[in-house]
Amino acid sequence: MGDRKQARDGEFQSFMIGRWPRLMRTAFLLTGEQHAAEDLVQSTLEKAFVAWRRVGSADDPEAYVRRVMINLHARRHRRRLKEFLAPRDDSGPVREIADTGDRIAQADDRRALLTALAQLPARQREAVVLRYWEDLSETQAAEAMGCSVGTVKSNAAKGIAKLRAIPGLAETVTQGGRK
Repeated sequence: MGDRKQARDGEFQSFMIGRWPRLMRTAFLLTGEQHAAEDLVQSTLEKAFVAWRRVGSADDPEAYVRRVMINLHARRHRRRLKEFLAPRDDSGPVREIADTGDRIAQADDRRALLTALAQLPARQREAVVLRYWEDLSETQAAEAMGCSVGTVKSNAAKGIAKLRAIPGLAETVTQGGRK
């Protein structure tokens, strides 16, 4: 019994270490704050660890964990916790370590993009983050959000349209997203 537990713990640890940067990026884009993102990822991984036997045997453990994260974020949002993607003062840019090749890191005006993203309703923000920054298919995003593919398409399209309507941001959105 002890050997199985150690093997399961080692499997979870490998999963966590390998997925931490991507989970942090997703959480940051959803919450807008480094500390809130860390809390969201830690809460997500806590739930995943408790259910690791089920999570680890899933067809796609990463998708399972991403769904847990979206559900936790949605639950927090329903409680009306305030989320900010940019600081209220000019203390400098929000600290986040971007993956190499991350399109948002390549944006000329990261602050403007994050501020615009913060203005989207939660479901539109989730759809845009999952589709365009996490590069998930519509089906994968629908599974993560717990909704239909049509809802993902609708929310993503509305979110991108709102981002494109912001003066000076249209070029960034067109370069970083799908046309």
